[in-house]
Amino acid sequence: MIVRDRPHGLQLFFTLRGSVLPHIAGKLATCTVLALLVTLSHGVLYHSKITLTSVPFTLIGLALAIFLGFRNSAAYDRFWEARRLWGDLVHRSRSFARQVQSLPLFDKPVGPEDQDDPRRLLMLRTIAFASALRHQLRGSDCNADMQRLLPADEAAAMNASTRGTEFLLRHMAEDLGALVRAHKLHPALAANTDQSLSAMAAVAAGCERIKQTPIPFAYTLLLHRTAWLYCFLLPFGLVDTVGYMTPFVVAIVAYTFFGLAALGDEIEEPFGTLDNHLPLDALCREIEVSVLDTLGVRDLPPRLAPVDSRLT
Repeated sequence: MIVRDRPHGLQLFFTLRGSVLPHIAGKLATCTVLALLVTLSHGVLYHSKITLTSVPFTLIGLALAIFLGFRNSAAYDRFWEARRLWGDLVHRSRSFARQVQSLPLFDKPVGPEDQDDPRRLLMLRTIAFASALRHQLRGSDCNADMQRLLPADEAAAMNASTRGTEFLLRHMAEDLGALVRAHKLHPALAANTDQSLSAMAAVAAGCERIKQTPIPFAYTLLLHRTAWLYCFLLPFGLVDTVGYMTPFVVAIVAYTFFGLAALGDEIEEPFGTLDNHLPLDALCREIEVSVLDTLGVRDLPPRLAPVDSRLT
């Protein structure tokens, strides 16, 4: 995610970090060169003058703009839902850690030195759950994080499981049940803490739904085909009216259409590592800092800050 002050003045034209321009530079150059060739030939192709009026371009351009708006709105809805889900995970993780720390039937709050206290492992599993979900959504290896947070045997078992997030939630629920049987946790409080686990499971399911259900490919295909055809034919409709300004006008139109399409493609899948994707690393670190602070750890890891205006 790009985190920076809004550029002003000439900065608007020279800011590339977070811009889709590098992703569409090839398309933009192709359309501009074609428009330049059409302008130099005055719309003559194979000794035949191609004359197109502005009416079809007005109609097609209006329809394309509406379609682009619809698709980008759908893509942003996915992006915002993903951010809302991760915000809920931050909240639920903090709440669960607070509930575990304040269980009334224990003699004292759990601390980082209480290696064998089940409450400590429950809190560490909360951090591990967020990291496992991040790696699952990004398709990366979670072994290093699990080895850092969990006992070696449990980390190995989790990495061998088909769905690490479910593995962790299941073990957390089993530990809560063991505390109830050991009379360390009242059943009523166990029900409240189990609700937090259910909410965390709902967050994981919501993220998986977004990840596994992209916007139908036919929308993307139709959008890109129409944008290409529009930008290829546009110079023939402009050359007789705007003359040598045709390449400049076509470049602006191509930048708008292809830029919006590229931005929609990018935020449609919000869990990746591109500039405009969600900062899952920073959110996981926020959960880790909050839970470790509740656990009583003094030497907390620093919160992640943007590097070159980019927060991962």
